[in-house]
Amino acid sequence: MKIELQKIKIKDLARNYTNDLETGSVVGFNGHLNIRPPYQREFVYKDKQREQVIHTIRQSFPLNTFYWSKNRDKSFEMLDGQQRTISACDFINGVFSINVNGNQKFFHNFTQDEQNIILNYELQVYICEGTESEKLSWFRVINIAGEKLTDQELLNATYTGPWLSDAKLKFSKNQCQAYQIAQDYLLGSPIRQDYLETVLKWISEDKIDTYMAEHQNDFNANELWTYFSSVITWVKRVFTNYRKEMKGLPWGSIYNKFKDAELDPVALEERIITLMQDEEVTSRKGIYLYVLDGDEKWLSLRSFSDKYKRAKYEEQQGICPVCKEHFEYEEMQGDHNIPWSRGGKTTYENLVMLCSKCNREKSNQ
Repeated sequence: MKIELQKIKIKDLARNYTNDLETGSVVGFNGHLNIRPPYQREFVYKDKQREQVIHTIRQSFPLNTFYWSKNRDKSFEMLDGQQRTISACDFINGVFSINVNGNQKFFHNFTQDEQNIILNYELQVYICEGTESEKLSWFRVINIAGEKLTDQELLNATYTGPWLSDAKLKFSKNQCQAYQIAQDYLLGSPIRQDYLETVLKWISEDKIDTYMAEHQNDFNANELWTYFSSVITWVKRVFTNYRKEMKGLPWGSIYNKFKDAELDPVALEERIITLMQDEEVTSRKGIYLYVLDGDEKWLSLRSFSDKYKRAKYEEQQGICPVCKEHFEYEEMQGDHNIPWSRGGKTTYENLVMLCSKCNREKSNQ
């Protein structure tokens, strides 16, 4: 791979700069530089970060090195430096202002000589030429520092193509389609690839790498979108009353397991209301899994305090009431005499200390 160092002025970088928020296409350097190729992340800088880029430039302090790759048609792709590049070009194009001595100033508010300091600032750009695999390998290495890439962003760098471009339009843009219909059900941020990673995890059953490899050259991501839409539609139909506890649940995995089951939304809602009011239930999020499969582990039922267990141990004189054997305190476990499923509460009166063996056998019954 051939690598060459060049100095590029910001005014040349920003010539004919375009940032299409709808398609995600970002182009600069008079149309010759693809600032956001498919393997690149979305813009993630916060206001203070992008302002700091401009302050650094205005003071003629050095920015970190930029990395471009050169294509066969003599055009370029941004390997590293996208966030700083967009910050500089957006500022010159009046997208945001910066604080200068307590006043907000856009680029056009500066005097001509102040503008020239910014426009004539020289970036240190390493330009590389090589195979696609060499460039992607280098992309991974140079992105170890700085704003750390997520696992999904690294996978995006590996499986570029029409499928990924379409998937990112649907799942990785601000106000994207996935955000519009499911923001209340998903955690994370679309632009940090959290939505895309989530739906890929669901559809592939945790084999994201394999799924992306199989679909890399597909013309679109319609299969992924259809699946995602089906999941969200199913959730809204089955659980008709939205609660904040529903956000971030593994809905795809739940859908995969229960989509063909005959479920009564009215009965489920009545059961959920009862469980939400049960003081014994400490995991409200787990209620949605429990009403489907009946496994009490999702509820994180309230447990007995050490104070209660120690007092009960002394009351029983260390004797397990089932096997009648004596045990040390550390060898015994607190359990509900009347189970929670039959109305038992986590009270001292309902506590019984059992040896580990008897408690295990009782749980298995």
